[in-house]
Amino acid sequence: MKTVFQPTAGMTPVDTSYCSGCSHGIAHRIIMECLEERGQLGKAIGVVPIGCSINAHHFMNVDMCESTHGRAPAIASGIRRVHSDLSKPIFTYQGDGDLASIGTAEIVHAAHRGEKFTTFFINNAIYGMTGGQMAPTTLIGQRATTCVDGRTVEQAGLPLRMCEMLSTIDCAVYVERVMLNNPANVRKAKKAVHTALDIQQAGLGFTFVEFLSACPTNWGLSPVDALKWLETSMAEYYPVGNFKKPEGY
Repeated sequence: MKTVFQPTAGMTPVDTSYCSGCSHGIAHRIIMECLEERGQLGKAIGVVPIGCSINAHHFMNVDMCESTHGRAPAIASGIRRVHSDLSKPIFTYQGDGDLASIGTAEIVHAAHRGEKFTTFFINNAIYGMTGGQMAPTTLIGQRATTCVDGRTVEQAGLPLRMCEMLSTIDCAVYVERVMLNNPANVRKAKKAVHTALDIQQAGLGFTFVEFLSACPTNWGLSPVDALKWLETSMAEYYPVGNFKKPEGY
């Protein structure tokens, strides 16, 4: 019998605990596939904070460290200072409620310092694990448990665009936004992960990949409708594409 598919050794052989239609599992897999293809599973160190991502250490088959809410970039900075060998990839894996709220200062200053690690940012426009509250990335008009009539500019301001903000920082050398809604875009996302890891290994500076991701449970949509909403509503405000990269990449 011919083998047509082999799971990546970067994922542990267990079922994930994420809701049906959640994009976390897709993001996990492509990151781990990239590390396996690069022969770096045994060298990589990941940092995850509070949120749905806190479960990642159960599923990502690399050394993992948990941080307090929003502080993953600080922990990753310390790990990189100790492990200065750039053949050892360091990454943080953070949701939008974590990175764009309590951890905003952490990520901004890590970028300004040009820390040589990669941040994978899961943007599903809502607080997932804690009950569907409004996040800094929640869209105008989008409903959440803390804005039941929909977010307004007057009450909460405009949603934060992290790629656009970080791309203005000199030492943030690679900034890209991708979307996990269909096979073609997943392949583009995987390419972005490889590029970010290439640039990290070259020691050029801080690298950042944002994944537009679905959260059907807290959006109140079916998995299929959530993917449609991701492409129509989220991608309209958060356009996918490369915002910054070094010459030659």
